[in-house]
Amino acid sequence: MLGVCYYPEHWPRERWAEDARRMRELGLTYVRIGEFSWSRVEPEEGRLEFEWLDEAIQTLGREGLKVVLGTPTATPPKWLIDKHPDILAYDAQGRVRKFGSRRHYSFSSRSYLEHSRRIVTLFARRYGTNPHVAGWQTDNEYGCHDTTRSYGPEDLWAFRQWLKVRYGDITALNAAWGNVFWSMEYQSFEEIELPNLTVTEANPSHWLDFYRFSSDQVAAYNRMQVEILRQHSPGRFIIHNFMGYTPDFDHFKLAEDLDVAGWDSYPLGFTDMGVLPVSPQDKLRYAHTGHPDMAAFHHDLYRGVKGRWWVMEQQPGPVNWAAHNPSPAPGMVRLWTWEAIAHGAEVVSYFRWRQFPQAQEQFHAGLNRPDFQPDVGYFEAQQVARELQALPLPQTQTAPVALVFDYEADWLYRALPQGQEFSYRDLSWAFYQALRSLGLDVDFVRPGGSLEGYRLVVVPSLPIVREEALRALRSAQAPVVLGPRTGSKTESLSIPPELPPGPLQALLPIKVARVESLRPGVDFEVAWQGERYRSSIWREWIESRLEPLGNFADGKGAIFQNNYLHYLAFWPSQEFLIAYLGRLASNLGLQVQLLPDGLRIRRRGELTFAFNYAPHPQAAPAPKGAEFVLGGPTVEAYGVSAWRKT
Repeated sequence: MLGVCYYPEHWPRERWAEDARRMRELGLTYVRIGEFSWSRVEPEEGRLEFEWLDEAIQTLGREGLKVVLGTPTATPPKWLIDKHPDILAYDAQGRVRKFGSRRHYSFSSRSYLEHSRRIVTLFARRYGTNPHVAGWQTDNEYGCHDTTRSYGPEDLWAFRQWLKVRYGDITALNAAWGNVFWSMEYQSFEEIELPNLTVTEANPSHWLDFYRFSSDQVAAYNRMQVEILRQHSPGRFIIHNFMGYTPDFDHFKLAEDLDVAGWDSYPLGFTDMGVLPVSPQDKLRYAHTGHPDMAAFHHDLYRGVKGRWWVMEQQPGPVNWAAHNPSPAPGMVRLWTWEAIAHGAEVVSYFRWRQFPQAQEQFHAGLNRPDFQPDVGYFEAQQVARELQALPLPQTQTAPVALVFDYEADWLYRALPQGQEFSYRDLSWAFYQALRSLGLDVDFVRPGGSLEGYRLVVVPSLPIVREEALRALRSAQAPVVLGPRTGSKTESLSIPPELPPGPLQALLPIKVARVESLRPGVDFEVAWQGERYRSSIWREWIESRLEPLGNFADGKGAIFQNNYLHYLAFWPSQEFLIAYLGRLASNLGLQVQLLPDGLRIRRRGELTFAFNYAPHPQAAPAPKGAEFVLGGPTVEAYGVSAWRKT
């Protein structure tokens, strides 16, 4: 189904009924409203003005539209900030982040927690059983604008309480952090400060616990809202709209309290801003389409985060917030919509119904222009709505490949990178791109999640291997490819006493004796299967009784295998990953096809979809005699084809 984001408070009331009618005629089902409405609902403390929102919901409901109502906590109003300035967050330089935009609060502010409970309860009691309210969105884009972590007095107080619960006594914390080093030992939790603004780098264990704490604060804040909504609004689903790669909190953990995971898809802006690492050449090549793996990476990630998932905001035209904001190529709004559906999205909701001619987002396009006329995205959404009516969709199925994705690994490598270029994001992206280039479907799985049913498992890097992750890897019924630095750290961020890969040595008899990080341009070679592959960034020296499958130029082992476990002792290049994973997948009987630039495929049940990001037609990689149900054997430029085997 399709939906749209709508802000009735931005438009004259006499427009609402016509807007609702046109939404229905367009083929939309869901309408998200209300997530930025606090100042209109409560212009002064205790003075509530819900009547306009009552009317808006009723107007949409009369047209058969289902409302997803947002809690308005992403934008606390000015009067609340003036009364409780402790709500405001602090940046890492210790400066207050002021009122005047959005997300201007700390998750640790006790007064904001109290007022958030109050406003969410008011919303839930008033609309919890409204027949037109089908579901709720908590807040809006947690972590956007670098707002997960705050460095103010409220955060310090909460961090100390979190540490007390985690460690129990200060002696245990000193031992875990290794505070005997540099005479950093504490006598009480009240002595501990936040890890920013130290003379040189703070203890990486201190940083890692601060990252864990900050993530837990987001999850706890969201859980507070969910509990209120479940109490007063039974039978309605609860969703949150996550962002493009925002690793500062654990989305798997937060989503445990949700029914649906949503995310906000802006392929052009994310490509231009390098949300995932895109080369300068690809930024130019895909300026009007977005990188072919940009949206898909997030579709697969958020399907893994919850299972049920939506695109809550789909880009319908140029945005306003990137460094450069091109217009989508003709057909791309339709392509992005179908791509999300092929990956299993229940709903694709466009942002927004109409472009607003004022304030920060006045250049952000909608389905309609500010003069109330349809924009290009309107007609492409209309086309998808018609196509959906004619094409019954099968259920999604488990992909053949699992990618184990770990938010904590991202935090750990920020706290202790041991090389400027070592990025968990970049390494995960490299594995994902290689698999997609081979035409393979991918599921994201959290560490310790079930690996049952997968034909191939890739673990870009898992520095802390907890017992549940070890059990999952031990019970895997498929080859498992482990990337560098897996098993390299303990829970408290120290080197394992048995050396890396730590507990994995019980399954994989290797020992990492030394590591090095390299400046870009300082390359080395890895020889495998008669070929040589250039690599850089990271290399490890391995001690093992195993005979290596591949070697460095100095003859030392680079690739090791023991039974079903494979270990890469280096940062793998894209060329190597395509060759290595392609060989493994082919040997397993998986259908592997190296796709041309700009062409990607995704299977949903018995249907296979092809998406062409290129400015020229390309042949669909369909078997002979396939029955096409969308498009044809030639995938048009910026077009979509879908087929089933006959």
